[in-house]
Amino acid sequence: MDATMRSFVPVDDSSDFTIHNLPYGVFSTSANPRKRIGVAIGDLILDLSAIRDKFLNASSFVLDGQSVFSQTTLNGFMSLGPAAWNAARKTIQELLTTEKSALRHDEDLRFRAFAKQSEARMHLPADIGDYTDFYSSKEHAENVGEMFRGKANALPPNW
Repeated sequence: MDATMRSFVPVDDSSDFTIHNLPYGVFSTSANPRKRIGVAIGDLILDLSAIRDKFLNASSFVLDGQSVFSQTTLNGFMSLGPAAWNAARKTIQELLTTEKSALRHDEDLRFRAFAKQSEARMHLPADIGDYTDFYSSKEHAENVGEMFRGKANALPPNW
């Protein structure tokens, strides 16, 4: 990681979402209620569906004939694995850097590509299909209970 990398997007020094930490999420806005994938940068969200055709169009981002950045969850993108994740992050960071940003100089695209976090509604980023709560296992509940309450009171009476 290049510690000197800077974004053309103004980011407060206290922000958790600098060019070095670009978390993915799924959001919508009142102006565009369709759920879409984005990354946080400062107090903005970069809409990846808005930049997909111009900058994120590599075949490595296609699943079942569709760009994963056209989808309404992160499931497809997550299924591509580390090579695709790294390639996407590198591309996004390059688009946001001060030095070489094609996005910085495309005013029309920039207008469409950024949304204010304060005006966005965040959604569950993935479809969860196979969730198991291990605490529902008596053995696991006893083990955890022993750590917190001791062997004699491992399970609460209402377990």
